[in-house]
Amino acid sequence: MGLVMMSVAAGGSAAHAGSGKIALTFDDLPALTLSTDQSYVNDLTSRLLSGLKRHHLPATGFVVEGKLDELNREAQIAVLRSWLEAGLDLGNHSFSHESPNSLGANAYVEDIARGEPVTRALLAEFHKTLAWYRFPYLETGNTAAVKHAIERWLIQHHYRIAPVTMNADDWEFSEPYDDAVAQGDLRRQQRIKQQYLQYTDRMINWYQKAARALFRRDISYVMLLHATRLDADCIDDFAALLKRHRLRGVTLAEAMRDPAYRTRDHYIGSDGIDWLERWSLVSKRELPWESFEDPPKDIQADYDRIDRDR
Repeated sequence: MGLVMMSVAAGGSAAHAGSGKIALTFDDLPALTLSTDQSYVNDLTSRLLSGLKRHHLPATGFVVEGKLDELNREAQIAVLRSWLEAGLDLGNHSFSHESPNSLGANAYVEDIARGEPVTRALLAEFHKTLAWYRFPYLETGNTAAVKHAIERWLIQHHYRIAPVTMNADDWEFSEPYDDAVAQGDLRRQQRIKQQYLQYTDRMINWYQKAARALFRRDISYVMLLHATRLDADCIDDFAALLKRHRLRGVTLAEAMRDPAYRTRDHYIGSDGIDWLERWSLVSKRELPWESFEDPPKDIQADYDRIDRDR
């Protein structure tokens, strides 16, 4: 099972968890990375997709088309194509990864539309259509007018919103991990992997508790991840973690057939919060916040040292 996974198992508390389904979604394609080396992106993509295939885990990747020109455009497009060749799906994550809070409704929907062409064309090659949109930062509009205008545009253009009902803040671990890889610091890489997997174990358990608080059952979860070297390197241990929590990987479309996703999202505000928290505001049921925890303080400090973008 390996050193990292054994540490998670020893410290985890999810052995009693119920069975359920989970759809894996990966934001910020082609990749979220500190590296400016195209080969690094190609390698992490290959590792990640091989792992997903090895463990029979469906996934949807959400594309930021503005990232295509950050490195080699043709190679970046080839990365996107490799997701489809692996039998996975792609969605739109906007062109610039900006927030409706800063852009306003009109500029924001223009940014969504600008993020379509390459992804839509690639999907067409595989006889698929562009159907999913994921809000960057999970920010959906800080006024009713902005939120409803964006929702109307998405409906008119045949998009479905991809919600998030499970999250382990992998982005906060991923940049310190990239930095450790760049420095060739294997011990630090191993420490970050272990902390990430242990934290993910605890957060899966928390979201299961939160879903039961709202719906009195496990729901089909939609998990937010990112296309990172960390997630690629952890994929085997991550798959074992899902198995131990008795969570079976399904497509995003299958997860969304759960009746829980018919719950209305009435949240309006500047913060990007996940859908369990949004639904708790509708149902007036408290989530188990007393057991919620943030990523480890040393990981937060390491992230802030590398990238002050909070």
